[in-house]
Amino acid sequence: QVQLVESGGGLVQAGGSLRLSCAASGRTFSSYAVGWFRQAPGLEREFVAAITWNYGNTYYAGSVKGRFTLSRDNAENTVYLQMNSLKPEDTAVYYCAVTNSFTSYHISSAPWDYGNWGQGTQVTVSS
Repeated sequence: QVQLVESGGGLVQAGGSLRLSCAASGRTFSSYAVGWFRQAPGLEREFVAAITWNYGNTYYAGSVKGRFTLSRDNAENTVYLQMNSLKPEDTAVYYCAVTNSFTSYHISSAPWDYGNWGQGTQVTVSS
């Protein structure tokens, strides 16, 4: 069973950057895709981005494409979400989770396909 811990959230001004980390323990990310989701107060959990661990394929939501970038560190068993040009509407609690629902050309963006959710990290972007 893989356990996930997110970190790196904080308060930043609009236009600023943050890098979130999703670290795995218990087992490696091998054979999984790792997804990031976010949830703002009163709203449903929303897909942000995902990466397949073994192949590095990535998939981004349209609202973050070109601003957010995923990467992974095999040695640290960690996935990073680099967030640039942040906007107030990016304010949310950000969660990472894992899924087996992916192919070589598609990664699921549905929250119900993911499990082993982390506790989340708060990102607040001020205007």
